[in-house]
Amino acid sequence: MKKYIAEAIGTFALVFCGTGAIIINQETNGAVSHVGIAITFGLIVMAMIYALGNISGAHLNPAVSIAFVVAKRFPVKLLAPYIISQMGGAIIASLILTWLFPGNLQLGSKLPLGIERQSFVLELILTFFLMLVIINVATGSKEQGMFAGLAIGSTVLLEAMFAGPICGASMNPARSLAPATISGHFEHLWIYLTAPTLGAILAIPVWKYLSANPNNQ
Repeated sequence: MKKYIAEAIGTFALVFCGTGAIIINQETNGAVSHVGIAITFGLIVMAMIYALGNISGAHLNPAVSIAFVVAKRFPVKLLAPYIISQMGGAIIASLILTWLFPGNLQLGSKLPLGIERQSFVLELILTFFLMLVIINVATGSKEQGMFAGLAIGSTVLLEAMFAGPICGASMNPARSLAPATISGHFEHLWIYLTAPTLGAILAIPVWKYLSANPNNQ
């Protein structure tokens, strides 16, 4: 139960701070800025990894949990409870944000700037890179583990910085589904549910190939 509560708290923090930055940026006519939003996402991910990583692993993302199952680094029996916890935390965060900012219509929902194909490919590739970083630092040596939060948070910040204006750089089905559900904006949601999940899964065979011992191939 502690693992599930940790995942709920971590995903709550991610959605509350991340989409909260988007909402406040809109409410204040750009006071936070795109750069500030990207930094907020990166820092909150890093903070939650250091705060909760030793309890639940701080997945904070259904796509990451699914990819860990595919990699056989995470028990299948825990997948559904983890996703439920992540979605629960994300939805509670969006509910609080809609109470705080009732005039905001999108609540940080992701809407692609260009065509759907463009955002789909971007989200897939971004999550592929993110998962490649996660699977390496999360299963590496103790020294790597000490810097896992910094590496993963920096990757989120980097990808949000350059791709955010086009596709939103969600890389997380829970982060996209929660504000969409509360605000009722389901347009293009399929992109942010399928592309991150596929991208994270595709990173696993690449990681296995790159990390395999040449003597055993």
